[in-house]
Amino acid sequence: MIGIQVVAAGSKVAKLKLRKGNSSAHNVMNGDNSDGDLSRMNSSVCLPSIAEVERDPSCVSFTTFNILAPIYKRIDPQNPGLRESDFRSLWLARNERILDSLLSESPSIMCLQEFWVGNEELVHMYEERLGDAGYHLFKLARTNNRGDGLLTAVHKEYLRVVNYRELLLNDFGDRVAQLLHIQSVSPFLKNQKGGFHQEFLMVNTHLLFPHDSSFCIVRLHQVYQILQYVELYQRENRLKPMPIILCGDWNGSKRGHVYKFLTSQGFVSSYDIASQYTDSYADSNKQWISHRNHRGNICGVDFIWLCNPNQARKPLKTSWAEAVFSMLKYQLRKASLSEDNAFAFLKGDHCVDSVTYFSFSEALRKVKLFDAPYGLCFQQLQDLWNQADVDGNGVIDYEEFKLKIWNSTCPEHVLENLIGSIEDTNTDQEQETIGFKVNNAMLSPHEVEKGLWPEDYSLSDHARLSAVFSPARMRCCVTKL
Repeated sequence: MIGIQVVAAGSKVAKLKLRKGNSSAHNVMNGDNSDGDLSRMNSSVCLPSIAEVERDPSCVSFTTFNILAPIYKRIDPQNPGLRESDFRSLWLARNERILDSLLSESPSIMCLQEFWVGNEELVHMYEERLGDAGYHLFKLARTNNRGDGLLTAVHKEYLRVVNYRELLLNDFGDRVAQLLHIQSVSPFLKNQKGGFHQEFLMVNTHLLFPHDSSFCIVRLHQVYQILQYVELYQRENRLKPMPIILCGDWNGSKRGHVYKFLTSQGFVSSYDIASQYTDSYADSNKQWISHRNHRGNICGVDFIWLCNPNQARKPLKTSWAEAVFSMLKYQLRKASLSEDNAFAFLKGDHCVDSVTYFSFSEALRKVKLFDAPYGLCFQQLQDLWNQADVDGNGVIDYEEFKLKIWNSTCPEHVLENLIGSIEDTNTDQEQETIGFKVNNAMLSPHEVEKGLWPEDYSLSDHARLSAVFSPARMRCCVTKL
C-alpha cells in the first residue's frame, strides 16, 4: 500500500532556548490516563501566555502552527482558483505577522506545517528572521513537488540536536515527517551522583485531510509508520527510555481512530492535560477548536502529544490492529448490523460456523478497507488475520470475533506488564529516568479555547498551539534491545 523512505540528514548540532511555564498550574501525568477520570475542575483558572511566564533553563516550550501556505489560501469565495500566492504583497504581509507572533512568544521549538518551501523569497525571510533570533532551521518539502512542507526551528542556547531524520511516507498525499533527537547541553536535577542530561525525541508532521471516510485507513497508517520508525530509531541507537513528543496538524479530532490509536500507545494531549479534560465522551465534545477548514467547519485537529518513558504501551502492531478492527466495527454498525449479523457478514455466503481467511478478506474488501485505492495491502491483511485468529487454527470462531473485533479491549493486568516495553524486547531492570510533566498549554487566539472562531483572525486557518514541559524524575523498565 504505502512505502516509507527514511533520509538521514546528518548529525546536525544545535542548541535551543528554554522557557518556563506556570509550574503550579495543571499537574503531572501519573501513568496512562487515556481512560482517566479527571474533569475540568477549575475552568476559571487564567493561565499566563507562554511569553509571560518566568524563564527556567530546565523547561522546554513547543509551538505547533499550520501557517496556511499561500498556494492554498483562497482569497475570493466566488473564484476558488484565485490564491494568495498570486499576490506578493498579501502573502508577504501575512507571513511577516506570523513571524512577529512566533517571535513574540519565542518558544524553544517551533513546528510549522504548510511552510511554502517552493518560494525562495519566503524561505529566505524565515531563515533570516528566525536565524537572527537564534534558531536553527530544519526544512522538509512534501514529495512530488507539492510546494509546501514542514519547518522545525530549534533555539540554539541550551539544547543540541543529536540527530535529525526525514521520513518520506510515499503515500498518495505525499506526506512527510521530521524526527529530531534532542539533548540538553547542561545537566540539571543534580544530586549526589551528578546531574541528568534531558533527552527526548520529537516529531513534526501533517497528516492527510480526511476528504471522506475511506481516507481514515490512510491516516492511521501514516501514524503507524511514524511510530514504527520512532521505535526503529530507538532500537538501532540502543536508546534509554525517554519522552516522545509528536507535534503537528493531525487533521482529526478526539473522537477519531488516530486519537484512540495514539492514546493506546501511551500518548496524551498536552492541551487536554493542562485543561484537565479527559477522553470521556462528555469531554471529547467540549468545543475547543484549532481549525476552520475550507468547508467552513470548525474542529480541533492540532496537537502536541506527550508519551513519557513510564507510560503503559501496548505492542505497536496490536494497537494498530485494534484501530483497524475499530474501523471495521464502525462500518458494520453504520450498516445497522448487530453482533450476530456482523459475524454472519464476515463469514460470507459459506455454510460454515467460522470466518475463513477468504471470507475475512472479502468482507474487508466490501467495506473498502482492503484491495481499494490506498487500502490495506496483503501483508497488513495477514497481520490483522494473525491478530484475530487467536488460537492459530486457521479460522476465526465466534468467541475470537467477539474478543478481537467486536469487543476488543486490553485488560489492565496486560497494560501493567507492558509498562516501559517496546515490542519484541525483554525487560532487564528498572532505572530512574527523566520524563516531562505538562506545566501549561494554550491556544491562540484565546476564543478558540471556547469553541469560537474569531472573524477578525487572519494569520491562518489554524490557531497556534503552545505547551510548556518541565523535567520530572520517574522510574521505568530498561529493556534489552
